[in-house]
Amino acid sequence: MTVISIQSQVAWGHVGNSAATFPIQLHGIDVVAVPTTLLSNRPGYPTIRGRVLDVQLVADLLRGIEERGAVERARMILSGYLGSADIAVDVADFVTRAKAANPGLLYCCDPVLGDRDRGMFVRPDIPPLVRDQLCPLADIITPNHFEFEFLCGARVTTTDEIVAQARELMARGPATIVITSAELAGTPDGEIETLAIERTGAWRVRTPRVPISPSGTGDLFAALFVAARVRGLATPDALSHAASGIHGVLQRTAQRGTEEMRIVESADVMLDPKPRFATIAISAA
Repeated sequence: MTVISIQSQVAWGHVGNSAATFPIQLHGIDVVAVPTTLLSNRPGYPTIRGRVLDVQLVADLLRGIEERGAVERARMILSGYLGSADIAVDVADFVTRAKAANPGLLYCCDPVLGDRDRGMFVRPDIPPLVRDQLCPLADIITPNHFEFEFLCGARVTTTDEIVAQARELMARGPATIVITSAELAGTPDGEIETLAIERTGAWRVRTPRVPISPSGTGDLFAALFVAARVRGLATPDALSHAASGIHGVLQRTAQRGTEEMRIVESADVMLDPKPRFATIAISAA
């Protein structure tokens, strides 16, 4: 089993492929990790070194893994932070070629664009490409609430609204939409909600809110969800596994008091989360 993961990479800390590779491998899945950026660390530190990679280099790497047979062996492509509009276009071309070569291959697009606290944090020419080129190619998308509202072009504040908008978005391509960090009317204080919507079902899982907000949580969630799906778990079980696993990592991180997620030392809770939070089937009015 192989996942091709196309994301940013940092030397220090855990975002992008530096958050996703180990958790996927931990579940017995090989990872072909293709970087879109090479940085010393994520933004937010006093200094940052490195850069977004040239599109020619990323394209070369993608062609190279095709030549090694990675596409034929892969079960899933996962994309995250892309860095430039040119890279977004090239990733769309790669996914199109890969799906033609391997019709059983699935594509999970994690549309890393922004969040409620910071708004859009990518270059302004990237979001339309993610919405109009990458998401229509995707079988699964994993936006946070802010990104989901951008993709569907509507404000959503209730469960009914989020399910209705997700099903409209499905007409453009993705069969499974997972919304993380959902802020909805009815969500109990002190809890965080994650929803998964498909054409024939919708589910939610609520976990206690941990009072920290490290970078890379969306990257880690997408990795855990992809790993679960590649291993054959159905969407509700994959949702429970990923939400429970990331809650365990955040608890461990809070206990250590560190800025970066304690991913490596949390291998046990990513493999077998305790407690495991159950999914609840929901329906829209």
